[in-house]
Order: sequence, then structure tokens, then C-alpha cells
Amino acid sequence: MTTPRNTRRPTAPAGSAAPARRAGRREWTALGVLMLPLLLVSMDVSVLYFAVPAISADLAPTGTQQLWIFDVYAFVLAGLLMTMGSLGDRVGRRRLLLIGAAAFGAASLAAAYANSAEMLIAARAVLGVAGATLMPTTMALVRTLFTDPGQRAKAIALWSGVMTAGVALGSVLSGVLVEFFWWGSVFLVNLPAMVLLLVLGPFLLPEARNPGAGRFDLLSVPLSLAAVLPVVYGLKEIPSNGPRAQYVAAIAVGLLFAVLFVRRQRTAGAPMISPALFRARGFAPAVALNLLASFAIMGSAYFTTQYLQSVLGKSALEAALWALVPSVFIGCAAPAATWAVRRGADRAYVVATGFAVVACGFGLLATVGTDSLWAALAGAGVLASGAVTVVSQVTDLALGAAPEERAGSASSLLETGAEFGGALGMALLGAVGVAVYRAGVPDAAPAPAHETLGGALAVARELPGRAGGALADAARVAFTDGMRAAAVAGAVAMAGAAVLAVAALRRSRLS
Repeated sequence: MTTPRNTRRPTAPAGSAAPARRAGRREWTALGVLMLPLLLVSMDVSVLYFAVPAISADLAPTGTQQLWIFDVYAFVLAGLLMTMGSLGDRVGRRRLLLIGAAAFGAASLAAAYANSAEMLIAARAVLGVAGATLMPTTMALVRTLFTDPGQRAKAIALWSGVMTAGVALGSVLSGVLVEFFWWGSVFLVNLPAMVLLLVLGPFLLPEARNPGAGRFDLLSVPLSLAAVLPVVYGLKEIPSNGPRAQYVAAIAVGLLFAVLFVRRQRTAGAPMISPALFRARGFAPAVALNLLASFAIMGSAYFTTQYLQSVLGKSALEAALWALVPSVFIGCAAPAATWAVRRGADRAYVVATGFAVVACGFGLLATVGTDSLWAALAGAGVLASGAVTVVSQVTDLALGAAPEERAGSASSLLETGAEFGGALGMALLGAVGVAVYRAGVPDAAPAPAHETLGGALAVARELPGRAGGALADAARVAFTDGMRAAAVAGAVAMAGAAVLAVAALRRSRLS
């Protein structure tokens, strides 16, 4: 593994670890460069929120094609994170990052000028492949750039804030761009940042790899895909369509392949994910707690986005702009948590406090009515600030526990766990909300009204006179009741997570 140019690393005695090196201006500038792909990859999860109607009018996709245009990016990204994290450890994280940046830029260009639904789906799939190279390599390179624990904690706090902000900014950016330009502009915005990364990356970013990783285990690639994709698919479909047989079967198939994948990692001579990672103190609890934080973020977002638009009647762009308000809380959370730990606070109690704050956020969401904009925004802001506190601390813990030569694999496990956690949050909390919603919709209402709030509002617009207004009001009340019930369930789950954090992390301190 090489080090950045013009950077002197102290010489350590044979068999001992090199002393921590204080990062300087070069490393902090490099962090700023790394934030570019991270921001864009997280933005691309939500950047199509407001572009879909324009795409539909221009390319005329079928209903199935429209779903794939929206979902294929996240599915491919989730399925390849572990593969790309392990590959980066072998071929070099900077090299893989730059290859991924070039592919991301080329795929963005292809997506912007796609002239058919099939071409756009293919371009979005390539964006997912490229995004899977960028996410774990950026986090792993942070581990390489910042070997001093205090500086690394600050860098990861910034990393966590940018990642969280990217999802919110993506939807707003798409609304603004589609308002003034054509839908392809939401992809072209990626190009300047990727070009800047390709120009500056070779000079600012160090190359890092695991010289003892061995040959890449090709069999683990299809096994990991078969383990991740069916589970994520099933969990994401259940909130909208209910626990149908095909979704439960998909989850079962994925879990079966997950068992085979784990067995392969235990028996392979050069596994994709080394089992030794999970023997590092604090690593496994950090991955699990990161999953629970993502559970809360995505589980709550499933309701709050619909609440702003369908219950409060905000336009898509208005809802996205209002959704930026909670970022005021989020920006202070991770730095404050990092400061507390560096001042001597036990990380276990800081993480537990983060989960307690998340529970309070859910508690605020449990108080909303059908006209409670500020209560909903306050609840979302408090919840997100607690979740970012958790994510920043457990990410620092996991990367500090993992050997530097396996930073890519460690990062990919954190990201994959976050994908599972988000899908699980949407599935479980969504199932609670949907059950309460369906119980609250009048029995005499047409079948589509019992499925979703959007379906009920569509039916209500077709009904004559007061019948339509009555159905719409009843559906909004039922959805709000379901949101409150899901928030109570979320608060209970996060209170349990706080207790778990104390038990799991109390002895997991890193120097």
C-alpha cells in the first residue's frame, strides 16, 4: 500500500503498527474531492422523484418499465456493494474509484439522452454498477487518509452528513431542474463533479490495497447478488402490495442464498468478505446498529413524504422544499456527537442517546393530525438528527476496528447493512401503517381505495358530489392513524435499540 505524495510516514519497528499520522491540508482537500461522488451517488437514489412524469410523457414507458426506471439503480447498487468493496481492496481503491467515476459520468450522459425506456433502464443499471464502486471506496479512502482517530471521527461525521443530505437534495434538485429544463438535466448535473474527481483524484488521493488479499473469488459474486437482491426486492414491495406469496418467496430465496454465501466465505481460501472482520472488537455491533439507524430513516420517510403530499396537499416541489427544513437539525448532530466522544464520553452512551433521540422523533410523529405540518417536520428533524448521530459513530467504530487493508470490505458491509435496514424499515413499519389504514377506510369504498392513500384520492376525484370529499377525508384520517401507529412501533423499536447499543458497545472502545 502506498501513501500520498509528499507525505512522510513515521517508521515503525518491525512487527508493530505505524503511529497515527496527523492529516494536513492535502488530506482535508482530498476529503472535499471524495464528497463529490458520495453526494451524487446518494442524490441519484431520489433524483427521479419529480422527473418521472416528464420521462413518461417523452418515452412512454409501460408501467413495468417505469418501475424499473425508478428502482433498477437502487437494486443494482445494493447487490454489488460487497463485490465492489472487496474488489477495491484487491485492485486498489483509488483505481476503482476513478474507474467508477468515469463509468458514472458516461452512464449519466447516456441516461440524459436516452431515446427509449429500454435505453434509460440500461443506463440506470450502469449507474448502479458505478455507484456501487463509489460508495465503499469513498468511505475506505477516508480510513486511509485519516489515521489519527480524532481526525478520522471528524471526517466521518462530515461523510455521514453529506450522505444524508444527498438524498434530500436529490429530490429538490430534480424538481428545480425539471421545472426549468428537460428531464435529462437531472443526469447531466453529475458530469462536472465526475470530471473534477477524475482530474484531481490522481493527485490528491492515495492508492491503497490489500497486498495479501489473494485471488478474487468469482463464485461469491453471484451468491452475494442472489442473497441481497431478492430480499431487498421483497421487503420494498411488501409495504405497497402487502405480504403476497411472491414477495415472501423472494425473501426466503434470498435468505437461502445468504446462508450459502456465508458458508462460502468460511471455506474459501481467499473469501470476498473475510470472517476475521467480524472478530474485530466492535465491528459486528457497529454493522447491526447502522442497520437499525437505516431502519428508522427509511421507515419514517415512507410516511412523511406521503404525508406532506397526499395528506397536506403540497405539490411535489413544495413537499421537497419543506423536507429540507429538518436538515437544520441534521447538520449539527454528527459534529456534536464526535465532540462529545473526543471529550471523553463513552461511545456506547452517545450511540444510545442517538437512538433515544430517534425514539423521541418517532414520538413527535405519533402526535400528528391531518394538518400538522410543523409537528411532522419537527419529528422528522429530531429523528434524522438522532439517526445521523448513530451512523457517524458506528461508522467510525467499524472503520477503526477493521484493518486498513480491509477497509473496502468493511465499508461495503456497512453500506449493504444500511440497504437491508432501509428496506426492512419500510416493510415492517409500512405493514403496520397499511394495516391501520385499511381498517380505517370505509368498507363500501371501491377496492383501489383500500390499497393506498393515492388510490383512494384517485377514486375520490371520480366520485360525484360530497361522496368524493368524504372518501378523501376518511382516507387522509386513516393514513394519519396508520402513520401514528407506525411511529409508536418505531419508538418502541428505537428504545430497544438504545438498550442494545449500551450492551453491545460499552466495552467496544478504540484508541
